[in-house]
This record gives sequence, structure tokens and C-alpha cells, in this order.
Amino acid sequence: MKKSYLIASILTASMASISAHAGWADALKEAVQDEELQKKVLDTATGNTSSSEVTNLDTETLIKGLKEALEVGSKRAIEEISQQGGYLNNQNIRIPLPDGINKIASLLRKYGLEKQVDQFEESMNRAAEKAAPQATDLIVGAVKDMSFEDAKKIYQGSDDAATQYFKEKTSDKLRQLFQPSVKESLSQVGATRYYNDLAGEAKDIPFIGDKVNVDLDNYVTEEALNGLFTMLAAEEKKIRENPAARTTDLLKEVFK
Repeated sequence: MKKSYLIASILTASMASISAHAGWADALKEAVQDEELQKKVLDTATGNTSSSEVTNLDTETLIKGLKEALEVGSKRAIEEISQQGGYLNNQNIRIPLPDGINKIASLLRKYGLEKQVDQFEESMNRAAEKAAPQATDLIVGAVKDMSFEDAKKIYQGSDDAATQYFKEKTSDKLRQLFQPSVKESLSQVGATRYYNDLAGEAKDIPFIGDKVNVDLDNYVTEEALNGLFTMLAAEEKKIRENPAARTTDLLKEVFK
């Protein structure tokens, strides 16, 4: 048995016996007392072995695992934010009132516009939820362009390394895809009407009306994309850290 496979086997066996809440490096120290062997296992897991110890099979498994992780995580994230309340009920990605309206919201409410303000905020989030499913094909499709170097950087990178890769590769296309959909969704859920009503009511309020001036389509598009990437990063971190989130055998093998 080659050294790299022996080390990998020891790593797999040691990880299986440790609680999911324990750090994997600490778990390794508990399972393997030999310090030299510990270092070899750690080197193998973090990609610090020499190129001669990384076989073609290892490379193929790594790339397949990363692609599967990205596909699983992105589909799960998009499905979550596409549900009713996916944005609105998630404080991490909820789309807030635009700056111009947010700064004067309390005054608008005092002038009897509380209902319109609340309806407007809710409708923006509903629009994002309706637009979100369109991101799936583009993000999953981007995985096919991933090179081995990209995969290696992601595998050895931070908890959101894959998400940053997605931002770099897909942001412009996602923006072009989202904006028409967001515009249509804003109209369907009434956000455009609520905004126009709000702006119309506010224009006669001294020092307020001239501040209600927002590029609504662009604002909601950017906020929707920020929410999408936030959720992608959260799913990626789960797959890296939480064994229960690794829903396929290949993910369990690559991210053990």
C-alpha cells in the first residue's frame, strides 16, 4: 500500500471515531500518537504533500468532490431563498429599505404611511424570492469551467473560497439575468406600485419628498445577489465543517 493511501486510511479511520463537534486536528492527535505520522496525515489533508504522492485518482476525486460540493450547496442555498420568506424572514439577507427611504421611514410612518412602508419592504423581498431560482443553472454551469488550480485553491482556501470563486466568475452574468426578472417580479408583487404610492405621498412632506428617489430595479437586484452569495457561503461552510451536511459519499470522502 502506498504511503499516501496508508495515511489517508488512517485519517479516515481516526475521523470516524470522533464526535462531529471536535476539531479534526485535535481528533487526529487523540487517534494518532506518533507525531511524525500526525504531520504526514495533516500534510495529506491540507495538500502539502509532494506532487509524487498525489496520484491521478486523488486529483480526479478532489475535483469531482469540489464540483459536487458546489452543486449541492448552491442548489440547497437557492432552494432556501426561493421559498416564501426566504429573504423576508432571514435577518442575514433580508432586503432593507433603500437608504433614501430608510432614513426617513420613521417620519413617513408618523405621517400615516406606515402601511405603505411595510408593504414596500415586504414586496422587495418577495421580488427577490421570485427571481432567485433563475440563478441555479448559471451557478451550476460555472462549475464546469473550474480548472484544477481553481479546485486546489478552493479546497485549501477559506470557508467561503468557492463562493468568492462564484462571485468572480458569475456576478456580471447573474446581474444581467436577475435584473429583468427582478423588474418583472417587482411589478408582480406590487413593489413598484407601493414605491410610486409612497413617493407620491411623500413628495408633499417638507424636506422629505425630494429624498425618495431610488433606482428600485438596480437596488433590489444588488441586494438579492448579496443575499444569494451570503447563503452560498453559509452552505459551503456547512459542508466543510459539518459531517451531517455532506449528503453524498463523495463529499464525505473529499471533505473528511
